[in-house]
Amino acid sequence: MSSPDTPARTPRVAIVLGSSSDWETLRGAAELLQEFDVPYEARVLSAHRMPDEMFAFAETARERGLRAIIAGAGGAAHLPGMVAAKTTVPVLGVPVASRHLQGVDSLYSIVQMPKGIPVATFAIGAAGAANAALFAVAMLAADDESLHARLAAFRARQTEAARAMTADLK
Repeated sequence: MSSPDTPARTPRVAIVLGSSSDWETLRGAAELLQEFDVPYEARVLSAHRMPDEMFAFAETARERGLRAIIAGAGGAAHLPGMVAAKTTVPVLGVPVASRHLQGVDSLYSIVQMPKGIPVATFAIGAAGAANAALFAVAMLAADDESLHARLAAFRARQTEAARAMTADLK
């Protein structure tokens, strides 16, 4: 995202949600993309309530500069697969926990894509959203040395934080 004082940069990652209620789960992905200074866009694209807009989004994703799409959905969770069916931009699926089945239904809907239309599928909930964002950062870092350095530093901080946990055990 950009501030009012800086020009907008072309989003490299999109975060799409089946409903605004999914934002609680996907917000962490946005926060991580901001931490890595990766421009992104976020929008609701319901596979069931706005299929024409969803298809138009997916069909133009690559030309608009997107290099990864994080798609979160709950319940039947058709959004990640339907977006993947209409674009060659990698789709990173995040199952959102549902009220009745705690996201297992969403996980199965996203992970069981037919051969030929892949969706990289992450864990149910906030951890999955964070890992999807980190995966998108890693993909972009493959040919961006500055981003690669920031990702390496992030991982080094995680390692040090884990090492410091030993002191808490004493």
